[in-house]
Amino acid sequence: MTDELRRGRASLAFSFLVQGVTFALLVTRIPAIQDQYGISDGLLPVFLAAVPILAGVGSVGTEWLVKRVPPSRVLRWAQPVVLLALLGVGAGDTLWQVAVALGAFGLSVGALDASMNMLGVSLQRASGRSIMLGFHAAYSLGGIMGASAAWAGAHWDLSLFVSYLPVVVVLLPAALVGSRWYVDADAGADAAAAGEGKGGPVVFKLLLPLCLVMTFAYIGDSTVSNWSAKYLQDVLGSSEEVSTVPYNVYMVMTLLGRGLGDLGVRRFGAVAVVRVGSVVGALGFAIVAVAPGAWTGILGFTVLGLGLCVIVPQTFAAAGRLFPGASDAAVARLNVFNYVGFLIGSPLVGALGDAWNYRGAMLVPMVLVLVTLLYARSFAPETDRYGDGHERPRTADVGRGSNGL
Repeated sequence: MTDELRRGRASLAFSFLVQGVTFALLVTRIPAIQDQYGISDGLLPVFLAAVPILAGVGSVGTEWLVKRVPPSRVLRWAQPVVLLALLGVGAGDTLWQVAVALGAFGLSVGALDASMNMLGVSLQRASGRSIMLGFHAAYSLGGIMGASAAWAGAHWDLSLFVSYLPVVVVLLPAALVGSRWYVDADAGADAAAAGEGKGGPVVFKLLLPLCLVMTFAYIGDSTVSNWSAKYLQDVLGSSEEVSTVPYNVYMVMTLLGRGLGDLGVRRFGAVAVVRVGSVVGALGFAIVAVAPGAWTGILGFTVLGLGLCVIVPQTFAAAGRLFPGASDAAVARLNVFNYVGFLIGSPLVGALGDAWNYRGAMLVPMVLVLVTLLYARSFAPETDRYGDGHERPRTADVGRGSNGL
């Protein structure tokens, strides 16, 4: 890996970390946001649903935008907007102000997520080895840091604006400085792919299995983020303090799993890693569903985090491999299903829990995660499918990995 690629990798990892901090600061302070603006329980779901819907719009818009400007430029300016929108959420006191701030957050976070993963896919292809999980590990670390900062703000009874301001003051200029070293590695890769006759448009029929996998993964993830505390407290009889533990251990295990996941991909291939992750993730949901008490439930969420964490990064990487001449478009379209899963997951589990019971509701994301096994072969490009699940880099990719961009 050249010095330019190393700098690009480090700067992009920092961008993932910043986004993890930012998103955690928003979602973990939703009760405080509701109190500050007087948002009713009936209106709150509308605000919460609007963010991923607008993020999907932002992701689709990014596909169009990167035809005219490189993804690095989109990311360079989307990240400051996300941070300023977060600060705007904490600064207002009327409904229209929070609506504008959350709208700006949603649109810009869609552009941010899409462009970050575009750069990650292109850097992985240029380096000739799996590095995508490492970027998402940085996101998980940022999420832990952001959740910790949110806890401190709540513990010291700080206003949202006072909680958010120091974070934005530190991270915004740091992100702008770091953006100087972003690398648009696919500029040469797409040209090479086009020269090999692989530069055609994204065929949605071929992308669909990965879209389904992305949706299933985020249904599982949103189940943990939205229902783990309630499940422990209401179903397993834990205290309110203990009920905060599952999401924390889930995030720690996603960091651990993603930190080690690239080594697994390099050794065993993406297909094998996704298969193992799916089985382990489903096992985690099964343990949660049958847990007799709180600590067994926490064990289930721990196992779940270790398995589920590898699927999303590998899904983005697989989309880039599947359409080497149109990876930016593939990633942008795939990214929309991140938000589809988020929108479906929480109300699905809640509706099943109310109509049936929450133990049974946990079996639904378990089954969906297992369905990923049916699409595991989609995680190896057609030219690399030798029947053993291992990936062989293309000659063009090896050349880019050894000689630079």
